[in-house]
Amino acid sequence: MLQLPDKLFIDNEWRDGAAGRRFPSVDPATETTIAELAFADTSDVDAAVQSSHRAMRGPWRAMPPEQRGALLDRLADLIEAKKDLIARTETLDMGKPLREGYANVARSVRTCRYYAGAADKLQGDSIPVGANGFNFTLLEPLGVTAHITPWNYPFANACRSLPTALAAGCTVILKPASQTSLTTLMLAELCAEAGFPAGVVNVVTGSGAETGTALARHPLVRGITFTGSISTGKRIMAYAAEHVRPTVLELGGKNPQIVFADADIDAALTQTMRGAFTNAGQVCTSVSRVLVERPIYDDYVLRLKSSIEALRIGNGLDDPDIGPLVSAEHLDDVSRFVTAGKEEGARLVTGGSRPRGFPKGYFLQPTLFADVRPTMKIASEEIFGPVLSIIPFNTDDEALEIANGLELGLTSGVFTRDLRRAMRFVRELQAGMVWVNEWFMSPVQVPHGGVKESGLGREQGLLALRNYVQVKDVGIRI
Repeated sequence: MLQLPDKLFIDNEWRDGAAGRRFPSVDPATETTIAELAFADTSDVDAAVQSSHRAMRGPWRAMPPEQRGALLDRLADLIEAKKDLIARTETLDMGKPLREGYANVARSVRTCRYYAGAADKLQGDSIPVGANGFNFTLLEPLGVTAHITPWNYPFANACRSLPTALAAGCTVILKPASQTSLTTLMLAELCAEAGFPAGVVNVVTGSGAETGTALARHPLVRGITFTGSISTGKRIMAYAAEHVRPTVLELGGKNPQIVFADADIDAALTQTMRGAFTNAGQVCTSVSRVLVERPIYDDYVLRLKSSIEALRIGNGLDDPDIGPLVSAEHLDDVSRFVTAGKEEGARLVTGGSRPRGFPKGYFLQPTLFADVRPTMKIASEEIFGPVLSIIPFNTDDEALEIANGLELGLTSGVFTRDLRRAMRFVRELQAGMVWVNEWFMSPVQVPHGGVKESGLGREQGLLALRNYVQVKDVGIRI
């Protein structure tokens, strides 16, 4: 039996919530409670923020950047050493196939090492102002930063922004999703073991409505990073406006994969399956709409049907092709989309119900709808589950019109051998990321984020360091 963390992590110490409240963490494959976690109320959040604020005023701010980088390298070593425990806990807590848990841990190690190397490379500018003056800029850390992370990639998403903020010299308070908090608590303990001073990394657990709101509204928080739903992101922006603080938001998408008849069809099919059903479709950047040129449409539907029906469903710890959804509530939400697709007249090609042999767990068969119209609910709203819509198109202009027809624009993809066509779509697709002839092309060194209601700001890469610094201009009269 795993020894799982179940308390708040504040000032490099484990502590119970002030009110003694608890909430369950449930294994989505078996519906059993695997831990009872501390519920942080407003006073607990204040304690965490005050701790991080003290750390900002202490030796952390004066620590040389190469030392911050060395601590991040040490953290990467510790994560790598604990990869088995972290990956298994993530799978147990969230439901994803075990190999995906290992991949998430490996990505987190890579992210820590990337920003370890970047810590001493934050540089200002010297600006020419004439012979009688000298002007230069300093990049200074924002201060206390709040990181409100989603349930689908709890460890990797915590490690996506935490090393960036630490490299920039900020302190960090992590608030993981209530469904999947365990590996974030493990991360906090590893930060302390790596040698980060007390208060530099704190973790508070609880609901988004109470714990997350208290954190986002705290006046000593100087910057907010949030990944999640559009509706919650808009509330976060409103809370940030109360104290005029910068905010980075990744708010999901309804991502189109556009497949032309001249594409490498085998490769496109592989990427459709990978993009649509990784993590049971619970990915902001998943393939949600496949737009297929009319001459190959019928064959593409048949080949997708065959591939989907060959997927192996099971408990994530058994490393199947597809595991359960994260919770009973989310299973209900995704199932309502399946019902809506049927009611609106889309053709259910395969899936759409609970798989046989799974009386327990939040399982749903991977689902394919064909003959989908762009205005249907399943083609216009984010489902965040293993439900894929396939839409035919006749011309390049029609494909662009369908792809750009929503107020979402996280990522998109185009599959074609025609370079001229590919570059036209790169220019004209309204998305923060455009991928050509492959899906999930977002390693840690490239900027990641969306346009329109898919969010603002960018995670990853050197650009993300600017999320956690402010520019101070210095002018000197000579």
